This record gives sequence, C-alpha cells and structure tokens, in this order.
Amino acid sequence: MAMDAATLDPDPLVQFDAWLAEAVAARIALPDAFALATADGMGHPSVRMVLLRGHGADGYDFYTNRASRKGRDLLVNNHAAALFHWATLDRQLRLSGVVEPLSDEASAAYFTTRPRGSQLSAWASEQGEPIESREALEARVAEIGKRFGDGPLPLPPDWGGYRLVPDRYEFWVSRPDRLHDRIEYIREESGGWARRRLQP
Repeated sequence: MAMDAATLDPDPLVQFDAWLAEAVAARIALPDAFALATADGMGHPSVRMVLLRGHGADGYDFYTNRASRKGRDLLVNNHAAALFHWATLDRQLRLSGVVEPLSDEASAAYFTTRPRGSQLSAWASEQGEPIESREALEARVAEIGKRFGDGPLPLPPDWGGYRLVPDRYEFWVSRPDRLHDRIEYIREESGGWARRRLQP
C-alpha cells in the first residue's frame, strides 16, 4: 500500500504508536528493539541494539550502563540516531535528535521492575570491558547475590536511563523496484512538525 504524507498523522508520535501497535499485533519478535547510533568526541560512530522502555511526547527512553561505550559517547556528544526495523511489515522508522540523561529517581523506579537476574547482571558487569572468562563473570554475579542476599537491589552507581528527544523522524515503507516511500517529519521552531516526501 502506498504511503503519502497526507495519509500519516500530523503528529509523528501518534504515527509511531500506530506502527508499533501494528508490529505488536503482527507478533514481530521484540517490536520495541531499535538500533542506537552514537559517536564519540572524534566523530567515531558506534551502533548497538537496545530496547525501548518508555516513550511519549518528551521522547524515547532506554537504559544502560553509563560507563559503557554508548554512555561515554553521550557524555561528550549528546546527538544520536535510532532505527526501528519491522522487516515482516516492510517498514523502518528512523529518529534522530539529542539525548538527555534521566534522573536517578526515574532510573531507580525502572530498575525495580527488572527481573532479579537482570538486576544482578547490571551490578556485576562493567559493560564492554574485557574479562578473562565466562566463569569470572558468573562469579561476580554470585558475589553480588551473596552481598545483597534476598533483599532489594539498589540502583547501581553507573547504571541509568536516557531519553532520545527527536527533532527528525523518517517513516519508510518498502515498495517494488526499490522505489520506496519515505516521509520525513522535521520539528519546526513553533514546536509543530513539517512533513515532506524524500526520494528513495
């Protein structure tokens, strides 16, 4: 089905919600997974998959170890881009904008909802740093488990959330002969959104 700017909601967040709901209804595995691209202070890029853990008019939330490569990137360069790819629906969605850290209070509130195993892993892992073996990593998890016992785990000191605040969206639909439909939203100074078609 052809996509045109006039067929999309004027608010890209509303359009995103519609596409995400359709991806969920289609039973796509991890419909809330997206590729997050960052760059360090020298402009060297890095990309990885993360999970969307909340979104709304203020932006799109994800959580990670703040001492990880993406955390270090965002400390010196708070611009990032994201890509959702729903292959069986022949759709992609690109977002780009600035990233803001979430408060420790918001991060802690989310952390308490994670399975205990995931909480232990967040405490045990120095994300992205070398380690001598799998056994050493599992020993760290066991040590953290002994330290806290059956009690609640507090927010790890280097772990927390971020919010991507988009100033640009691109909705993409695959079409025959690579003549894809691409509709871009650009945030205007007024706070509204301008829409335009891009060539494939």
